[in-house]
Amino acid sequence: MERLASNDVRPIVSVVAPAGYGKTTLLSQWAERNGQAFAWVSVDEKDNDPKVLLAYVAEALNAVEPISERIFDALSSPGSSVPGSVVPQLGSAFAAMTSPVVLVLDDVHILRNSECRAALPVLADHIPDGSHLVLAGREQPPLRIARLRVEGRLLEIGASDLALTDAEAVSLLRNTDPALSEDVVAELYRRTEGWAAGLYLAALYLKEGGTLPRAVSFLGGQDPFINEYVESEFLARLSREKRTFLTRTSVLERMRGPLCEAVLELPGSAATLADLAQSNLLLVPLDRRGEWYRYHHLFRDMLLAELTRGEPELIPVLRRRAAAWCLANDLPEEALEYSIAAEDVDTAARLAAALAVPTYRQGRVTTLQQWFRWLEDRGGIEEHPVVVALAAVLSALTGHPADAARWSDVAERWQGRDFRPEDPLAGAWVALMRAMLCRRGVEQMDVDAGEAARLFAAIGVVIPTPTLLQGIARVLSGDVDGGDEAFQDVLGVEEGSAAPEDFAVALSERSLVAITRGEWDSAETLASQARAVLQRIGIEESIAAPLICAMHARIALHREDRQAARKELVIAQRSRPMLTYALPYLAVQARIELARAHLALADPAGARTLLREIDELLRRRPGLGILDDQASSLRGQLARERDSDAPGVSTLTAAELRLLPLLATHLSFPQIGEELFLSRHTIKSQAVSIYRKLGVGARHPAVARARELGLLEG
Repeated sequence: MERLASNDVRPIVSVVAPAGYGKTTLLSQWAERNGQAFAWVSVDEKDNDPKVLLAYVAEALNAVEPISERIFDALSSPGSSVPGSVVPQLGSAFAAMTSPVVLVLDDVHILRNSECRAALPVLADHIPDGSHLVLAGREQPPLRIARLRVEGRLLEIGASDLALTDAEAVSLLRNTDPALSEDVVAELYRRTEGWAAGLYLAALYLKEGGTLPRAVSFLGGQDPFINEYVESEFLARLSREKRTFLTRTSVLERMRGPLCEAVLELPGSAATLADLAQSNLLLVPLDRRGEWYRYHHLFRDMLLAELTRGEPELIPVLRRRAAAWCLANDLPEEALEYSIAAEDVDTAARLAAALAVPTYRQGRVTTLQQWFRWLEDRGGIEEHPVVVALAAVLSALTGHPADAARWSDVAERWQGRDFRPEDPLAGAWVALMRAMLCRRGVEQMDVDAGEAARLFAAIGVVIPTPTLLQGIARVLSGDVDGGDEAFQDVLGVEEGSAAPEDFAVALSERSLVAITRGEWDSAETLASQARAVLQRIGIEESIAAPLICAMHARIALHREDRQAARKELVIAQRSRPMLTYALPYLAVQARIELARAHLALADPAGARTLLREIDELLRRRPGLGILDDQASSLRGQLARERDSDAPGVSTLTAAELRLLPLLATHLSFPQIGEELFLSRHTIKSQAVSIYRKLGVGARHPAVARARELGLLEG
């Protein structure tokens, strides 16, 4: 406490020790005595989604001092880049705070997600003067510890610092059981070496009638209590009812009375929980009303190990009961997590299907991917067409074409099969998936979109996406008027019934139609409306953004405003990697319009880069109607250009633009390769190409130049 309270405490504090050493207690006491504001985030398993974790960090900082709404917009946007947009904005907001703040992330060892871990060094680089970043956990935090030590920016607190002194041990033990003699206290202290949780559990064991020799035989240095101690000694001293309650409720992430009664199927469990809370049996309150609790992590691990040894067959049963209670009490996501823990694939699949769209709209793409991956690994997903179709659609919308194709292949195996009557949405979603992925050309896309529209209408679901896809298919088939009518139908739907991106795409498509008709004023109005849709919901990076930028660039060139056109082309580069062969019509369409703008700006090198991507997209997804002809015309125009492919910002490829945000992190090239599923050699080659095109010679200047150009936030 004295070291933390000193005026020269370092900006970064690392608190690392095994469970039960009082890490959280230390920081809580510091918060109580310190005059600074504390922004506290307690990490749990669900925070292994970068947008979930960083949303908690943003909310904690915002409670101390308001931060920009743009950060929350980026966090809720499915398309925003975590390393390229969210983390830089949050880091800048942290650095700009005018009031001293202590940002605490407790239990950071739980973080396994690479984007979550990569965000922590960036926050460490943006600590404002007088403020602190505290990382507490059982393992060293993912920081460059050696460098921070040399720079004098790190205060390290470990197990030896947290171990109780003799006097502190006496205080703890006497408060637990005043009858303990000095000899007993001394022996327990010697065997535990000041480990607080060990002392506390041993004291409880003695209080229940256990003997000192048996207690100390299970204690040794800094090693946690062996589970055998809990099984054969500690729990054996408790009443049968209390022991049953403790072990069986250990399956719960958090507890309240009615939940415990439902899971144990035992009336009076709520009273037992209240008694345990009063006795302070390693229960942690989660609210001020005394409704929700959790066990201390160490204690829960021990109890769960005992349940696994004694009643392993009961564990999935208890978790299914917990899932049922959560579902009945409007906690569907907790119900899903308990179903996953219980290996209940069918229930998990149904809940994932119900939660997929709202979770996507919250920007929690990583969480969705974790659910889908879990279901896929269990081999039961093929019996759930809605989940497969949703997985393919959401993968396409978030720029994961390989995943979209894989899920689509699963759905294709249902060709000719009748969908189950109890699952009427399945046919509609699979038809929509086929239309969206457009794997068989625009004519089949129109047919699939029409089928999706009919099936959704038959079950009373209002969703304009099939109509939007019909409109695009008709325009690309040469029926511009028919396509424009479909886009107008989309815009006539109530906003609450559609994803905002549907409206943005429909407006940008109408803007493109207006340009082909020579109606430039109308085109500008429609393009501005499309951008306003995204701005209203705080989305900057989106599948709609490249085409919107292309429309604004072409309109600016029509007004002879070349500077505005160049700015639009730079903005388009940030979202271009999202448009892959999973959405081939938008991907090719946007690139053709962007290439036309580059040519009008006398930048054939930028246009050639886009044409190479167009050719690759058309190779993967042929049959895109008039886009084939437009690409051929663009090819002819570029063949007449004499300028060489001089490297420049406009020649950054989609792969390089995908890598660029990761260069702004502390991840090494091998780590970036793991993130992108590419070899270290490929990453290095792409990075060197980026340096050349940005006119720099190394990683740090490349990031600085990209920020200067507007390709990265920060």
